[in-house]
Amino acid sequence: MPRPARRVALAGFVHESNSFAPSPADIQAFLQGGGYLPLSRGAQIIDRARDVNLPVAGALAAARERGWDLLPVIWAGAVPSAPVTADCYRAITDELVEGLAALGPLDGVFLDLHGAMVAEGAPDGEGRLLARVRAAVGPDVPVVAALDLHGNISAQMVEAADQMEGFRTYPHVDMALTGRRAAAALDRLMGGARPAKAFRQLDFLIPIAWQATSTEPAAGIYALLEEAEAQGVGASVFMGFPAADVADCGPSVIAYADDAAMADAWADRLARAVADAEPAFRGECLTPDQGVARAMAAPRGPVVLVDTQDNPGAGGDSDTTGMLRALVAADARDAAIGLIVDPAAAAEAHRAGQGAVIDLALGGRSGVAGDAPFAASFTVEALSDGRCHATGPYYGGAHLDLGPCACLRIGGVRIAVASEKAQMADRRMFGFLGIVPEDQAILVVKSSNHFRADFAPIAADILTCAAPGPMPVSPAGLPFRHLRPGIRLEPGGPTFTPPAQG
Repeated sequence: MPRPARRVALAGFVHESNSFAPSPADIQAFLQGGGYLPLSRGAQIIDRARDVNLPVAGALAAARERGWDLLPVIWAGAVPSAPVTADCYRAITDELVEGLAALGPLDGVFLDLHGAMVAEGAPDGEGRLLARVRAAVGPDVPVVAALDLHGNISAQMVEAADQMEGFRTYPHVDMALTGRRAAAALDRLMGGARPAKAFRQLDFLIPIAWQATSTEPAAGIYALLEEAEAQGVGASVFMGFPAADVADCGPSVIAYADDAAMADAWADRLARAVADAEPAFRGECLTPDQGVARAMAAPRGPVVLVDTQDNPGAGGDSDTTGMLRALVAADARDAAIGLIVDPAAAAEAHRAGQGAVIDLALGGRSGVAGDAPFAASFTVEALSDGRCHATGPYYGGAHLDLGPCACLRIGGVRIAVASEKAQMADRRMFGFLGIVPEDQAILVVKSSNHFRADFAPIAADILTCAAPGPMPVSPAGLPFRHLRPGIRLEPGGPTFTPPAQG
């Protein structure tokens, strides 16, 4: 008799939470999905998640190949922002856990999570969820999670999950591949494997601008994971998301091996590699005016200016205007910036029509100190319904719905305006509005590193700039209250002391 197909539940709840960002994630944010899938249930997950660069897609492919009886429950993801509202967190986690319990006996559970979710009343969003999942399925059903490289990993997460696999690239071009790795780990666990775990947390925060795995020091650290794998050790290095005001914020490593000594040895080796690299997690950061001046002086383009402090992938609203002001003030030519998210401006452009000249106060509505709407006259050059097929390595073929969009021009500067928030990480996000990235002298992207996957091949240079925004280049500038005492707020920086109570 052939062995019955393994019954595997699949679910996901993905959010990276910036404790200091202006806009929380409510249920509407997950229904819309941003750069992710819209909130999906049951067969919708299978239909929508095929062949995109997300862990759930990798899990689906692995399930087909392994002949699992896959039981999808719910998948919800939203673009990073302020923490998830209490009502939203309760609604999605209740549906997920109750859905698992209703499936009856299971052989395994695959979860697509982030690792840096904070919710109102639940500072360790994934830890609480994983504990509930464990209680629902019992101690003997293997539970595996795929996680983001920026996860802020807690002991509760490590205890509740049998294994967790993190991305190994930033830009995250290996999200689907990580889903496959996590699915392979789940298959081994369902076959009876029970690896030992070792978990270490580091004592300093790493700015996201300097975490790219294509350059040192991160490249060398992540190369060690292949060596671990060759020795039968499953290991992950998490850089952490340094804008979460929670006790577990910061880098960490996890190792899984057949025996505890091997797991401990690899966890110690990886933690030591991260600690030794602390002084190297630094880079050059320019003011907007400096960045624009250097780009305009470059012998060829496009020069990519990184508007890292308003990165919607780190909780920004993608609507600050500091870089736009610098471009206009310098009379930059053949320049483009995007995305600036302003639904009212997009609606006005659609009302006026292509070719019209409209007066707008564009962007700048997030209440960020030092930022304000940019008032000027703009020419409407192009209009779109916002449906964008993002074919670059990061989005991996995802179909984005950015709502009504417009290309506005002022002088030699073109602005990609959208109604919904998504990180500028794909050339098509300019191209669908008639802006050809390769033909520009200057490109301003609201991103920190994900843009590199699609823009680095065409960039003559890449310069990081610090215009006003909710995600400081250095986390040392954030008003933390709840970190672990003694953790350094940046590489080589000051240590955190909890503020006096009362």
